Amino acid sequence: MSTSTFRTAVVRNPNGPDSIEIIDVPVTEPGPGEVRVRVAAAAVNPVDLGVAGGFFHQMGLIDQPHHTGLGWDFAGTVIAVGDGVDLAVGTRVAGMVGGFDRDFGTYAEQLVVPATDLAVVPDGLDLVEASTVPANGLTAAQILDLLGDAPATGARLLVTGAAGAVGGYVAALAPDRGWRVTGLARATDEEFVRSTGADFTTDTAPGWDAVADTAVLPQALDLVRDGGTLVGVRPGAAPEAERGITVHVVNVHADAARLSDLLARTASGELAARVHTAVPLDQVADAHRAVAKGGVRGRYVLRP
Repeated sequence: MSTSTFRTAVVRNPNGPDSIEIIDVPVTEPGPGEVRVRVAAAAVNPVDLGVAGGFFHQMGLIDQPHHTGLGWDFAGTVIAVGDGVDLAVGTRVAGMVGGFDRDFGTYAEQLVVPATDLAVVPDGLDLVEASTVPANGLTAAQILDLLGDAPATGARLLVTGAAGAVGGYVAALAPDRGWRVTGLARATDEEFVRSTGADFTTDTAPGWDAVADTAVLPQALDLVRDGGTLVGVRPGAAPEAERGITVHVVNVHADAARLSDLLARTASGELAARVHTAVPLDQVADAHRAVAKGGVRGRYVLRP
């Protein structure tokens, strides 16, 4: 890497892993309120597979004339700061770049981002582990904001995909809001789901007070009782409400204070750090292929 450019992964004509390119782009200096971060690790998330495959382009959520950046979350080290920024060069930070319609992402050697979107990574938490927290942890926390506090003692929340990255966080965090949680997952994932403190099921029986549908099940609405609540995770794909059910879809956004709490709880061991393996940025297409096969527990993490 020269001092004037850095490498980043993008798609021009999205068509799956083989359409991912690593290109050189100019280094830009941080403006007021911004920092430049040397990225140490960037997690691979299912949403990235949707971007690389063209799903969100087809939905009309992405309209980039040249290329679309890949990657939502990252951890790294501050290497330059703009005016009005309190973070010092050398500070270890983590954060996320939200939204779909953008020409840069976190699969990159560097990023320029608003300082207010970043959380300091606690001492003792590895940057690879920290990189897996922002997008998934914040999505889960914001799902719970949409669900709100349990409406009654013992109100029952079903988390679909409870062994997945987002679902695991929802299962672990929902009791803070008074919910009695049951995780829906494969039988082989029972040990992990129960480790979050949730009950476990493989059965999609109806009648739940609320459902956090992180698995994007086609029958998710059928699982909710009349007058209950459903929260989905796929923007633009919410089912039509029926039977008095309240339907929400989370659209995750940066939240530094909430992320700081999630990182602290991960560093203490309260929340599980879920890294499957870390691979070089050059292996991004292979990482996407592996995630697409399904059944991976924990994140693939790219190391630029």
